[in-house]
Amino acid sequence: MSGFVEKPEPIEVPGLVHLHTGKVRELYRDAAGDLVMVASDRISAYDWVLPTEIPDKGRVLTRLSLWWFDKLRDLAPNHVISTELPPGAPADWAGRTLVCKSLDMVPVECVARGYLTGSGLAEYEQTRTVCGLALPEGLVDGSELPAPIFTPATKAEVGEHDENVSYEEVARQVGAETAAQLRQATLAVYGRARDIARERGIVLADTKFEFGFDGDSLVLADEVLTPDSSRFWPAETWQPGRAQPSYDKQYVRDWLTSAESGWDRRGEQPPPALPEAVVAATRAKYLEAYERLTGTSWS
Repeated sequence: MSGFVEKPEPIEVPGLVHLHTGKVRELYRDAAGDLVMVASDRISAYDWVLPTEIPDKGRVLTRLSLWWFDKLRDLAPNHVISTELPPGAPADWAGRTLVCKSLDMVPVECVARGYLTGSGLAEYEQTRTVCGLALPEGLVDGSELPAPIFTPATKAEVGEHDENVSYEEVARQVGAETAAQLRQATLAVYGRARDIARERGIVLADTKFEFGFDGDSLVLADEVLTPDSSRFWPAETWQPGRAQPSYDKQYVRDWLTSAESGWDRRGEQPPPALPEAVVAATRAKYLEAYERLTGTSWS
């Protein structure tokens, strides 16, 4: 059992049709047929969208995505048309709203891994492979891979796990040509982003992208290279063989699985509200990631 602890009612805006409530984003369509994507301050963990929000999180995700889209535009066109607020939109949407092209989305989570951790590590420990790709012996949690790998997953509904799949399965689902385009674009964008992050003292361990087609052109969509979609580790503390400190919601995960929370993640009860200290620490990590990557102050 999982999903939203308290599913929000979407805000009604004249001229916009509400399409979808995601873990973090609300999606609308405007009169021109373009998509309006609004990033909330919601946070999810263990397949639950929690009842407590993280202040400024939606704006961090939006601003950081725009920064990365600019850095990557020569490698991959993106779906952003404008950051202007639609007429009649609430003032609170400022800084968290993107008007985007409506694409024919590819139903694949395009994951690039440069380091071994998470679900990739779990599979490797069982089979010495990740998504069917053979890896050398002797790798441990946090090991840098010989070369970045494309490890796709199927997209899941809110509250469900994405499932890792092989490249061959992606080719069967979307066609060999599209699968090849996805792999090439994913690894090219990851390579550029990894190098940029490294220059700023951050290890980009892995990340996921979403792509869609605008006619015949493959376009980078959704968000990119934020702490919600990527594992960022401080380079100065990277040490294979253990879990790495990270710029993400690890504070949230750690508290939820602590005795203090009293929550059983394998039970049927939804998770509790987060304490103020956990909210503050999580917000600080998101802001630190933004500031280290972009070299600019948040305020």
